[in-house]
Amino acid sequence: MWNPYLPIPPRTRKLLGFSSVATVLLIWAVVTGLALVGPAKLPSPWAAAKAFLYLAWDPERGHSLLLDATLWSVGRVAAAGVLVVLIGVPLGVLMGASPYLNALLSPLVDPFRSAPIVALLPVLVMWLGIGELMKIVFLFLGAVVYLIPMVRDAIVAVPNTYWLSVRDIGATPWEAVRHAVLPMAMPRIADGVIVSVSVMWTYITVAEYVNAKQGLGHLIQSARRFSAMDQVFVGILVIIALALLTYALMSALKRKLYPWEAAV
Repeated sequence: MWNPYLPIPPRTRKLLGFSSVATVLLIWAVVTGLALVGPAKLPSPWAAAKAFLYLAWDPERGHSLLLDATLWSVGRVAAAGVLVVLIGVPLGVLMGASPYLNALLSPLVDPFRSAPIVALLPVLVMWLGIGELMKIVFLFLGAVVYLIPMVRDAIVAVPNTYWLSVRDIGATPWEAVRHAVLPMAMPRIADGVIVSVSVMWTYITVAEYVNAKQGLGHLIQSARRFSAMDQVFVGILVIIALALLTYALMSALKRKLYPWEAAV
């Protein structure tokens, strides 16, 4: 059992995952069914399901509040994610390829992995206002501080024999990095991108707390003001589901692009 390299049959993996989720749902149902926790603090699963149906389609308004909120949140995460990849990956590669550049920029990047990015929200509001730009920049900053060091470490982790072997056949130092080191580091860089996107989902409610008229974070905050805890739980569960779906899709794409790494 205690073997990190032991392959698990797909059916067994799915069964174990399903059993853990079912156990949590059962405990949730028992706790609320026996009124061990009041509905004002913890709604029952069936109350959350009823709230989900209401948010999924409101017959009075003739549209889906949940779909609108989901699309807005997905759009913000997607926009910030593009910026994170376009800026974080090249900068991390440059830092990993150049010890001098790494020594110059690491003191500006590394501390923010442990710093509370949420503390920057008031500063961003003062600098950028309360519009969409502030929300996207906040998500970007919350994720890029994780991606840059992960990309840098992925480059540094590649054995130097790859760089030396290409240099021996006449490549320049940068050509050796680009054609030998970078391809070997790409699977780990892809892991960094996946982690960064996941981090943005943890910040989405904070980003949408300020002046958001749409979004899952706004939906949760509005429901909390009216003490509609069933709708609050729906918003939280949808965010978790979106984060898991994003993770699964990006992991599948990584396995398709780098099948040799998945087979190891």
